[in-house]
Amino acid sequence: MPTPAELAQSQTDLAPEELGHLQRLLGSWSVLADLSFSDLLLVVPVRPAEGAPRTEDPEMVVLGQIRPTNRPTLVDQDLVGQTINETQWALAARCLHSGEITRGSIHHPMQGEQVPVETIPVRFGDVVIAVLLRVSLAPLKGPTSMYERTYLDVFERLADMVAQSAFPYPEEDVGTEEAPRVGDGVVVVDADGRVEFASPNAMNAFHRMGIYAPPEGRRFGDLDIEETAIDWALTNGRPVVEEVERRPDVIVLLHCIPLLSHDVVTGAMILLRDVTDVRRLDRLLLSKDAAIREVHHRVKNNLQTISSLLSLQARRVDERAARVALQEAERRVRSISLVHEILSRDPSDQVPFAEIVVSLVQMAEDSVVSSQPIVITTTGDLGDVTADVATPLAVTLAELLQNAVEHAFDPEPGGGSERPSGDGAGTGGDTKAADNVLGHVDVTLSNLGSELIVAVRDNGRGLPEGFDIEKTTSLGLSIVRDLVASQLEGRIAMEAIPAEQGGGTSVVISVPVRAHR
Repeated sequence: MPTPAELAQSQTDLAPEELGHLQRLLGSWSVLADLSFSDLLLVVPVRPAEGAPRTEDPEMVVLGQIRPTNRPTLVDQDLVGQTINETQWALAARCLHSGEITRGSIHHPMQGEQVPVETIPVRFGDVVIAVLLRVSLAPLKGPTSMYERTYLDVFERLADMVAQSAFPYPEEDVGTEEAPRVGDGVVVVDADGRVEFASPNAMNAFHRMGIYAPPEGRRFGDLDIEETAIDWALTNGRPVVEEVERRPDVIVLLHCIPLLSHDVVTGAMILLRDVTDVRRLDRLLLSKDAAIREVHHRVKNNLQTISSLLSLQARRVDERAARVALQEAERRVRSISLVHEILSRDPSDQVPFAEIVVSLVQMAEDSVVSSQPIVITTTGDLGDVTADVATPLAVTLAELLQNAVEHAFDPEPGGGSERPSGDGAGTGGDTKAADNVLGHVDVTLSNLGSELIVAVRDNGRGLPEGFDIEKTTSLGLSIVRDLVASQLEGRIAMEAIPAEQGGGTSVVISVPVRAHR
């Protein structure tokens, strides 16, 4: 189903600012549907096909449709996107060309009777760019209650504003989930801000605020309710949304919509919504988010403490193998702490992996022991991943980077490295002259939608003859293999790059997206 914007661009001559006006109307017209107890349709003239002659019976297209929440619908079919000849909808065509509100009736096949139709010209500036059709049974059903008469009166005032290009208001944010609706509570005030009408649900909101006196004839200030927002709306002729906290445990969202007639403010409709429970949940979520961030912060601090202790212990150990093992453990702990550091700043369980990669690359560059200059580059991005994926993936990438910078560019097997030989790339095979060749380690990250791809490639010495990652006894690569298979539910491929392609080692890890849901 195309959007109203797509329909307008493909079938009409609407300018961008005219389309923006209609989109604001579509964002706020639920108020019109509920006030009028009616189905509403928005139609615009169709642009003739390029090169086609202009016919005597041009077409109109339905850009939008909305049903009331307080009455049964009379238009049960979805008409958005349908085109109709102007002769079929004569009332709409007459309104479009005359620029005046017109009223009539049509035969409704389901009701078996005539139903009233009102057409309202939608102006933008001085030009009629669309027609708003209202289809309803309400006016034909005899006497109505006071609240129905008030609703219909406010609708007519807003309809006049639509015809005068005064509604919707320019640059107004509309259609938010928290915005009050007609069913939440309606208060109508005059130009001086005195209450003329309050719906039953509005009275419930007043009662929640501890106000039991009849509001009719009084200003909000007389009811001990902050009225700054209402005064501003009546003075400036622009809508305003504000929260009113009557007591610490009662919060009401107030949306004041000025009613204008030829640019003169004649009153306002105020929609009230009790958002006490919503705000209480928001505060609970904020408290929960703060607690989660604090937990991650403490975990990060504890991991950094462990990392420092391991580093201190490594410097005090004389045996080389023990010192190397402690240094490797310290680096792995630090890799995990990077994830918790990011989570401590953001309450979401999604981690921007690009931030982790920057730190991992810095760690690898700081640990370069080869006499050969090494450059690490990264391309691509995985986007945001969940913590249960980010943690093992960070450790895995750290191991691969460390493996490359320590072993891929050694002039001799095991030379210049504090790790035993046999730990991965560069642990055998043909040697290269390292002193005059720039070493490259390239990290490529890809999010294919269905899987995450992490590739690490170097132009080092390559792999020893017959190397198989599934059979390696190296601790580092065993950790990588097990993390990918068990925690990430992914696959890893590690192979030597032929000399004619530059030589070196390529490692590719693929992680299914289902693993991080």
